[in-house]
Amino acid sequence: MPQSLTNIIIHAIFSTRDRAPLLRDPVLREEMHRMLGGVGNELGCQSVIVGGTEDHVHVLGHLSRTVALADWVKELKRQSSIWAKSRSESLQGFAWQGGYGAFSVSHSVKKRVIEYVANQEEHHKQETFQGEYRRVLKLNEIDWDEEYVWG
Repeated sequence: MPQSLTNIIIHAIFSTRDRAPLLRDPVLREEMHRMLGGVGNELGCQSVIVGGTEDHVHVLGHLSRTVALADWVKELKRQSSIWAKSRSESLQGFAWQGGYGAFSVSHSVKKRVIEYVANQEEHHKQETFQGEYRRVLKLNEIDWDEEYVWG
C-alpha cells in the first residue's frame, strides 16, 4: 500500500502541578487552550477542541501518523509551560503535572467527547477533577495507584 492513512483520535487530560488553580483567569485560560491547540496543529496532530478549568485541561486531537503519543503530550506541555511563564511574573512557577491520561476515542463518540470538553466549567460545578479522572480511568478499565496518580 503506497499511502499511510490514519484516524487516531486521542483525548488527553493533564493538570497543573499539584492541581494549583493557575488558570483561574478566564482570558488566560482561553489563551492557553488556543495555544495548546496551535501546538498540536504545528505537530501535524489536528486539534479538535481544548477545554478545561483552572487546574487542568482536556485536549482532543487527531494523532499524526508520524508523532508518538508521548511526544505529542510532551510538546504540548513544554511549549505551553514556556508560553505561560512568559505571560506574567505570577506564572514564573507554572508547570504541568508529570503524568497524563490519554484515551482513544472512537469516531462514533467523537461528538459526545467534544461536548464534554466544551462544557468543563459547568461539569466541574458538580464533580472534582479527581472524581472526574477516576471515573474516566474506570470507564477505560485502567488500574491505577492513588499514591502515584496525583503526584
